[in-house]
Amino acid sequence: MKNQVLCYGEVLWDTFGKTRKAGGAPMNVAWNLKQQGADVVFASSVGRDMLGEELINFLKKHGLYSTLIQQDEDLPTCQVTVKLDAQQHATYTIPEPVSWDNILFTPELLKQAQVSAAIVFGTLACREAVTRNTLFELLDETSALTIFDVNLRAPHYQLDTIQTLAAKAKVIKMNEEEADLLIGGSSSSLKDKIIEFQRTYHPQTICVTRGDKGAILWHDDKFYEHPGFKVDVVDTVGAGDSFLATLTTGLLANEPMQQILAKACCVGAFVTSQQGATPTYSLEEIIPF
Repeated sequence: MKNQVLCYGEVLWDTFGKTRKAGGAPMNVAWNLKQQGADVVFASSVGRDMLGEELINFLKKHGLYSTLIQQDEDLPTCQVTVKLDAQQHATYTIPEPVSWDNILFTPELLKQAQVSAAIVFGTLACREAVTRNTLFELLDETSALTIFDVNLRAPHYQLDTIQTLAAKAKVIKMNEEEADLLIGGSSSSLKDKIIEFQRTYHPQTICVTRGDKGAILWHDDKFYEHPGFKVDVVDTVGAGDSFLATLTTGLLANEPMQQILAKACCVGAFVTSQQGATPTYSLEEIIPF
């Protein structure tokens, strides 16, 4: 079990017009970890309703269901409205409160956090106190590689929560806009911002994604960069999640940093060429691409 990755947070339905796809950043990360052969466990909560049952069936079908998927008696399963602009970038309308706002601390969840090699978590599920405090307690009781996906969804975040999560993380992934928001300083270069962020929060690894321009990674006082891959974009939903999953597997396997970054950019680009966040693939098919 020491090789397991625990993904913690929201699971939901993304709706694109009349089309509905299972989503939520930590669920998408779990999906991609599964695609890449990782041993992954997913913890979340759905409502005791039809949409919740459909999500449970989806998770069971794809090997992501466990007893760590709670069912809330009072709060509904989350359904998000996704709109794509001319560049196929997504904006999200997220209702609240929903079931994953109320992920309860349990002995079983604590045990899983303590035996996992890594824990992946993000900002959105921490917008309400119950789920947020459950995560804080798990992070305080584990020696796992703690991986923070900043993944801001306005207006569903608070700066003090982000700061607490960053201080508890050993690996932090964000995009350029999030780096600007959290660090600021328009005259600073991105590398300067990353160094300032590291000095403030002391993670081992910081990765900033740059959309179609690739990504930059800081690790052990050294920078690594990749320009990204050019593809015909269908939509960008889930690209960052697939990138993070690939980064996670690479870090756990102690692969060379430049190799990890190139592979993550490659998988992220592939996902943008597919509809939705959860395309089926194998690394053997993608890497030559």
